[in-house]
Order: sequence, then C-alpha cells, then structure tokens
Amino acid sequence: MCSSKTKPQAANVSHVIGHRNRVSLLDRRSSVKISSSAAALAPLTPPSACPPRLSPKIKSPRQPALKRSGKDPHGLNSSGEKVSTPRGSSKAPASVLAKKSRSAGGGGGGGGGGMSVAAVDGPGSIAAAMREQAAIMQVQRKMRIAHYGRSKSGKGSSGGGEAIAAGREEKRCSFITPNSDPIYIAYHDEEWGVPVHDDNMLFELLVLTGAQVGSDWAFVLKKRQDFREAFSGFSAELVSKYTEKKMISISVDYGIELNLVRGTVDNSIKILEIRREMGSFDEYLWAFVNHKQLATHYKWSNKIPVKTSKSEAISKDMVKRGFRFVGPTVIHSFMQAAGLTNDHLTTCPRHLPCAKFPSPPRNPGPRRPYNNVI
Repeated sequence: MCSSKTKPQAANVSHVIGHRNRVSLLDRRSSVKISSSAAALAPLTPPSACPPRLSPKIKSPRQPALKRSGKDPHGLNSSGEKVSTPRGSSKAPASVLAKKSRSAGGGGGGGGGGMSVAAVDGPGSIAAAMREQAAIMQVQRKMRIAHYGRSKSGKGSSGGGEAIAAGREEKRCSFITPNSDPIYIAYHDEEWGVPVHDDNMLFELLVLTGAQVGSDWAFVLKKRQDFREAFSGFSAELVSKYTEKKMISISVDYGIELNLVRGTVDNSIKILEIRREMGSFDEYLWAFVNHKQLATHYKWSNKIPVKTSKSEAISKDMVKRGFRFVGPTVIHSFMQAAGLTNDHLTTCPRHLPCAKFPSPPRNPGPRRPYNNVI
C-alpha cells in the first residue's frame, strides 16, 4: 500500500516540474520577440531622443574656458593659450584674433627669451596703436622728403597728413632758428624780400643795411625807432640840411656812430641829386633790374651769395656818384631787404608771396613816393 501511494505523488511532482519548464520556455520566446521588435523599431527613433553614450576616453565637445594671465594688466591671452572656434564659422571673432610675435631669444633661455607677446586686433589695442604710430611716421617721412625737394609736396596726403601739417610749424629760411630774436623773425616774415618803391623807405633800408655791418640785424632793428627819430623819418630834404653840430648831437643822444651819421647826411644829398636827374630814387634803383624783381630759387642758405654781379654794378655806380657805405656786399643785402631780389629759400612760405607782388606803374620824372603795402 505504501508503494501504491507514493507513485501517484511522484507523478504529480513530475507534472509540476514539466509545467514550470514550459512556462519558462514561453517566457524566453516572448522576450526574444520583444527584443527583436525593439531592434526593428530602433532606427525609426530620432538620434536626438537617444544620445549616444560617451566613452570616458573621448573629449567633451564643450569648449574649454579661456585662461587669463595674472601678469598681463589688460587681460590678454598668453602665447600658450589655444582658442577654439565653431566649425561652422569661417572666421573667429575680432576680439579673439591674436598675433604672436617671434621669440626674442630663439626659444628657451633665461629672462623669458622664449616667450612671445600676443596683441589683440581691436580698437584701443596694442596692435592698433602700433599701426597708427607707423602711419604717422610714414606721413612725417613723406613731408621731410617733400621739404628737401626730392619729391613733390604731399598734395595726395590727406587726413592724418593734414592734421600733422597743421600742428607742424612752417619751415622758414634756415637762418631763422628757434633761438632767433622775435623782432628778427617778424622782419623776415613781414618785410624782408618785399618790393619797396617808397623813396623814404629805400633811404631807411640803405642806412640800416650800412649800420648792421659789424653787427647783426636784430640789434639794428631794435634801434630802428631811434634811427627814424634821429634822421627825421628819413626825409632826404630834412637830413640834407643837418649841420655838424646837429650830427654830433644825434651821435651823442642816440648812440649812433658819428661816421655813420655823416655818411647818412652825405647820402641824402646824393639822393636829392638823383631825384632831380631821374625823378625818384626808386626809379634809379629799379632801373638796374629792369623794374622787375630778380627771382632766385635757392634750396639751401649756404648757396646764397654775399654779393652778385648786379650788386657790384649798382655799388660801382653809387660810389661814382659819391655815396658812402655802399660796397657790393652792403648793396646785395640792401637789394634783399628792398625786394630787388627774392632770396627766400624755395621751401620758405614767404618765397611765393614776395614773388607775386605786382610792379607799380612807371612814371619817369618827378613823382610822389609810391607807398608799398606790406
């Protein structure tokens, strides 16, 4: 009986085990079907919905942060920094562009010989300041070349050239220096080389030119008012009537050499004789240059002669007539002062204005003095 009861129980156990095996097999088949259907639907899902898993060895696509050097006061990038730009853009932003300078020490070495400096290309940067300085130097170089006559004056330059030209002082004749007396500079800028046709003014310039021998023009110009008062405004009619006592008094009162005072009185008498003969002292002098200013084109002051053949001819005739203090050198200086010759350098701003003064109408015979406007 015991054996008969145990057999049905064994059969039941085997039936339960077989049922469980069938259930696990069905589960496996269903899981295989689900996985295959998921694999079939995988290509249909958008890639953005399922981002790929990144390997720890692959670098992150995020751009690295820019490092600032603590030694740079402007916060510029150092030479070792690398700036990444997006793949889609062709150019990097202007604030990120940097120009690396070559190392001064050929790489390595002490004292920072292998380091280079980056200059950001932007307004107010070091590179912009260097370009502006180079442009200014180039304009100044062109102006120096134009001044020395190696090329035409910079007509094509504009903008920065005009700003520099406005701030730059005009280049006068080279004998006018920063140390020159202001009264001498004013005489150069306003009177020297201007054609004079007034008899009294011509007489004054003749006396002043003779007085500056052994001295300088600045000293004579400072005493110009004393000369005018001593010689009655350089009226030849009044000066010719001076007596010996009057001459001595003028020499003492105004500190003028007595010999020069006597020579001035003698010259006034000769000027009156020329007036009676030719009508005016102006007509006499300008006839030597055919009533036209002699035009010269000197570029350097050391090329200006101290006397010329024309000054020698005038001096010879005046000495023959009895004038005093009228040597060739004095007469050439007088011609420059009276505008009979224009010896301003071609680079001087007074050269062209003095050459453009019109000649007065000729009127031989007695006439009123021609008042020249300076």
